[in-house]
Amino acid sequence: MSALKPLSRRPAWLGFVLIGIALAIAPFVVQAGLGIYWVRILDLALLYMMLALGLNIVVGYAGLLDLGYIAFYAVGAYVYALLASPQFGLHLPFWITLPLGALVAALFGVLLGAPTLRLRGDYLAIVTLGFGEIIRIFLNNLDRPINVTNGPQGINLIDPISIGGLSLARPQDIFPGMSSAHAYYYVFLAATLLVIFICMRLQDSRIGRAWAAIREDETAAEAMGINTRNLKLLAFAMGATFGGLSGGLFASFQGFVSPESFNLMESIMILCMIVLGGMGNIPGVILGALLLTILPEALRYIGDFQRAVFDRIIVDPADLRMLLFGLALVLMMLFRPAGLWPSSQRQRELLKSDEPAPPGLYDEQR
Repeated sequence: MSALKPLSRRPAWLGFVLIGIALAIAPFVVQAGLGIYWVRILDLALLYMMLALGLNIVVGYAGLLDLGYIAFYAVGAYVYALLASPQFGLHLPFWITLPLGALVAALFGVLLGAPTLRLRGDYLAIVTLGFGEIIRIFLNNLDRPINVTNGPQGINLIDPISIGGLSLARPQDIFPGMSSAHAYYYVFLAATLLVIFICMRLQDSRIGRAWAAIREDETAAEAMGINTRNLKLLAFAMGATFGGLSGGLFASFQGFVSPESFNLMESIMILCMIVLGGMGNIPGVILGALLLTILPEALRYIGDFQRAVFDRIIVDPADLRMLLFGLALVLMMLFRPAGLWPSSQRQRELLKSDEPAPPGLYDEQR
C-alpha cells in the first residue's frame, strides 16, 4: 500500500504544477493574444480577487452585510500614497507602507464594527453604506484648512514598488521584454495566493466555524458560548486588512489615487463578485472576481461588432455594455441563485433540497 500512495498523489501534484505553470506564463500569453492592455486588466483582476476574498470573510463567513467595504480599500490606498509620494515629502519603502496601510484599515474595520454589533440585515447594510460614503467625502474635502489628501485632485507621483533597489516601473532592468504590468502581475499574484491561504486556514479553523454559527443563528451561537462580539470585530478587521493591502498595491500600481476611485458602485461590484461567484466558497469568489473584471471590459468591443455587422453604431457601446451586464446579473439570479461555483451547503439552503451533497470548502468538517 505504501508503494501505491505516491502514485495516487501524483495526479494532484501534477495538477498543482500545471496550474503554477499556467499562472506563470499567463501575462505573456495574454499579451501575445490581446495586447498589453489586457495584462493590466489581469492585474486589476488579481486586486479584485483580494478585495472579494476580504469581503467574503465579512459577508460569506460571518453573514454581515457590508456595503461600505470600499472604504478600507481607500484607506489602504491613501496611507500608501501619503507615505510614498511628494505630498508630505516622505518616500518610505513599500515594506513599511503596505503593512501600515493594512494595519490602519484593520483599525478602521474595528471602528466600524464596534458601534454596529447589535445591528443586523438591512440596518447593518445602511450603516456600512454610510460609513463608506463618509470616508469618500472625508478624503474629498480634506484639502483645507490643511491640505492632507489634496481633495478631489488626488495624489499623484506615488512611488512604485521597489525590490532590492529595482523599481517595478522599470522592470526591463530585471528581464528584457518584461513590462511594468508583467512585474506587478507577479507581485499581485503572490499577494493573492497569500490571501487565499489565510482564508482557507481561517475557514477550517475554530474561528471559521464560529463565524458560520453566527451567520446561521447568532442567538443560538451566543447561547452555545461563542463570543459573538469579538468574532464580529475580528471578521471586520480581517476583511478590512485585505482591503487595505489591496489599496496599497493599487496606489503603487496606478501611481495616482483620488476619491472617485472609491465610490459606492465599487462596493456593489465587489459584493456582486462574491454573490455571483458563490458566497462563502473561495474558488467561486475567485471566479466571480475574474469574470466581473473581464466581462465589462470585453463588452467594450460591442461598438466594433456593430460596425462590422451594420456598418454603423446603432446603440451607444457604453449604454449597451451596461445593459448586457445588468441582464447577465438578472439571469444569474434567476437561474443560478447560489452562484456559478457555490458550496454544497449554500446550494442546499437556496434550493431547499434534503438530498445529501458532497462536502465543499465552505462546509463544516465533521
